[in-house]
Amino acid sequence: MAGAVAFSGKAIIVKLAYRHGVDAITLIMLRMVVALPFFLAMAWWAGRGKPALGWRDRAAAAALGFSGYYLSSYLDFLGLQHITASLERLILYLTPAVVLVLSRLLFGRPASGRQWAAMAVGYGGLLLVFGHELHLDGPRVALGAGLVLASTLSYAGYLLYSGEVVRRIGSLRLAGWASSVACALCLAQFALLRPLAGLLQLAPTVAWLSLVNGTVCTVLPVWLVMRAIERIGPARTAQYGMVGPVSTIVLGVFILGEPFSAWVAAGSLCVLAGVMLLAGAK
Repeated sequence: MAGAVAFSGKAIIVKLAYRHGVDAITLIMLRMVVALPFFLAMAWWAGRGKPALGWRDRAAAAALGFSGYYLSSYLDFLGLQHITASLERLILYLTPAVVLVLSRLLFGRPASGRQWAAMAVGYGGLLLVFGHELHLDGPRVALGAGLVLASTLSYAGYLLYSGEVVRRIGSLRLAGWASSVACALCLAQFALLRPLAGLLQLAPTVAWLSLVNGTVCTVLPVWLVMRAIERIGPARTAQYGMVGPVSTIVLGVFILGEPFSAWVAAGSLCVLAGVMLLAGAK
């Protein structure tokens, strides 16, 4: 639960930083430069006493890092420029349903009636919140939701194709290597597209927020969730993780001043109900 809350705080940190005029490319670079030493240490720790990774596993980790951490994070940060933190979290929280659909389309894996019902309930809730925000600020909400949905698809691809690599090198080692690759890509993107002198013009608050984002909202939840999976298994970890969207909505209301309407409440309950059904589906 602590990991879910910490990870959900990322959207709040990003929205606060945007108030100081920073752009998505700079903000994600600052997040990753803080997290990089921790991820390198994670990869080293998980690989102690084990053979070095072969070129096949290195290439796989690089591809998964691009899809699951770099591209997904970048699209998510862009989307947060246009939609509320609450809607962003609800879209991201439907990742299990996206994985289920892609598994069906790409690999022909069957889905049970309960799984389809769970997706229907979850997406129904998302449409409630999306439709309400679309009515308030149509073009921006549509663009932001599309970017976050693309982020979800990118991360779902990471989940779909990471299984074989995890079996070969382990989840913690893969997370460390893939995250390190994503950090390097974010740094390269900033170096190519933004002048280094621009960092001197950033508000000090942005630096402090990025420090929190890179540690408390990035590295810490990765470690906590990995530990939780080891102790209670992935299914129960996913169920306890349902506190994530609720914490984002609460933090968004009290810290960002985002509205909490009956539409948001109803949509959130539907998404949580859908994920609960999906977690219990066989």
